[in-house]
Amino acid sequence: MPGFELFGKEERKEVQDVLDTGVLFRYGFDQARKGHWKAKTFEMELAERIGAGYCHLCSSGTAALTIALASCCVGAGDEVIVPPFTFIATIEAVLNAGAVPVFAEIDETLCLDPDAIEAVISPRTKAVLPVHMCGAMARIDEIKERCDQEGLILIEDACQAIGATFEGKALGTFGQMGCFSFDSVKTITCGEGGAVVTDDNILYTAADAYSDHGHDHIGNDRGLEGHVILGTNFRISELNAAVGLAQLRKLDFILEKQRRHKKAIKDALAHIPGVTFRKIPDEAGDSATFLSFFLPDESAARNTAADLAKAGVDSCFYWYDNNWHYIRSWDHLKTLQAARLPLQLYENCPDYQQVKLPRSDEIISRTISMLIKLSWTEEELAERIDKIIAAMKS
Repeated sequence: MPGFELFGKEERKEVQDVLDTGVLFRYGFDQARKGHWKAKTFEMELAERIGAGYCHLCSSGTAALTIALASCCVGAGDEVIVPPFTFIATIEAVLNAGAVPVFAEIDETLCLDPDAIEAVISPRTKAVLPVHMCGAMARIDEIKERCDQEGLILIEDACQAIGATFEGKALGTFGQMGCFSFDSVKTITCGEGGAVVTDDNILYTAADAYSDHGHDHIGNDRGLEGHVILGTNFRISELNAAVGLAQLRKLDFILEKQRRHKKAIKDALAHIPGVTFRKIPDEAGDSATFLSFFLPDESAARNTAADLAKAGVDSCFYWYDNNWHYIRSWDHLKTLQAARLPLQLYENCPDYQQVKLPRSDEIISRTISMLIKLSWTEEELAERIDKIIAAMKS
């Protein structure tokens, strides 16, 4: 990753199709667009690729999460169980739905621990929102089982895990809805874009309408369409969809290359004393966007991250200090730095400054993740491995 490493004639051709028609809007203008429907085509091909009944393309992964919550009727006062290790957009989507994020511990998959869900369930809990972080899966079968037992909605944040599977089933297809991101640094990119998937026609219909001001999209005269629900504007443009369509058709090639590059680095690291690896419930289903590994303690991880940076090994992440992906540095969440939020009116509004997640802290403080790039030549990959080994042996 990311897909922009592979921009080429395929993306240019799809974009030129759109420019030749002059129709950048994803709806209507049937004759002028000359048969080119990039967003619709992307939706059909992605649904087929991952085995989902329905797909709706939207403007971002954040929009996808917001659409999924709204479609599943998660709203004011509802509690949603979330992990502390994710991009902050996961939490923002819950807040913007008027719901209450409730944090539960992660495990060494770096994802929500299914065994930690029960401890934070309350009478207000409506949904669980696990995040498949850094390209690989949570223990999604166990999370789904817990949700089914408790009667909770399961919405998967698979924004970082397009193409990943668990036991042959695509991530994003285990719950009522799944969400993907196609922003500028994702495995496949639209520049800006996202998608929701589901097997439920009622949820799909709600998502399709909610993301476009409630339009029911029946008929071919937009001005005469009905308004089935209140919604908002999370539409994607045909230009963004065109780029993503070309990228989607490269997904298998991307996954193969990522897996090969990751294996080479992992095999080399396996000989370094003190290094252990993230637990991946189904290694064959890993999309291999990152190689994540553990050091024995926080001090060793900090020193190793510093040594790798000094050695010129770029794109290594020490998440414990990261501003955007771990709760420890989310001061804007802890102090609710925003216009007054709905959850501030609730008696169950949490004090996020007092959230304690000792197991997650212990895991993330020992974790380093290396981005796996597509553009490395064999020589560059070998040189990178040499630098990594030299730095870590020191």
